[in-house]
Amino acid sequence: MALTHRIAQAADLPALEAVMDAAIGELQKGFLDPEQIAASRMIMGLDRQLVADGTYFVVEKDGRIAGCGGWSRRATLYGGDHTPGRDAALLDPASEPARVRAMYTHPNFARRGVGRLIMRLCEDAARAEGFTRLELMATLSGRPLYESCGYAPIETIEDSRGGAPVPLVRMGKRI
Repeated sequence: MALTHRIAQAADLPALEAVMDAAIGELQKGFLDPEQIAASRMIMGLDRQLVADGTYFVVEKDGRIAGCGGWSRRATLYGGDHTPGRDAALLDPASEPARVRAMYTHPNFARRGVGRLIMRLCEDAARAEGFTRLELMATLSGRPLYESCGYAPIETIEDSRGGAPVPLVRMGKRI
């Protein structure tokens, strides 16, 4: 499957939200119950700051968005525009890890290399800006991908801001 990639633009936002919605609703089945999937929408989703910063990638196959994801030089570890507790402070590459953020694969393209491509793009871009470590907050459905890319668990949490407790795993990697 020949995948292409590019930096996301503001014009992509509606299509990205549709991919995110499909991924949240479908790819978490088998990992979360329906209440947790509904609750996860509060703590996941589109972060326009990533697009504005030019650190968010779109992966396409034959002109269709297969997935999206990015990295950040800002302190927020996870969450969308609507998620409380965001922090836009810039990270220090010499002492703090960059963040892998908002990784989503359209269900029609799951397990076809989309996530691995995004991870490579994020790692390469963060490394080019002087970061030596990356952290992310993994969903249970995303954890196998991140582990296969060399990320190790740091801590397990439950985020209940959306109502039902959603299990998450903070993970990290030296790059």
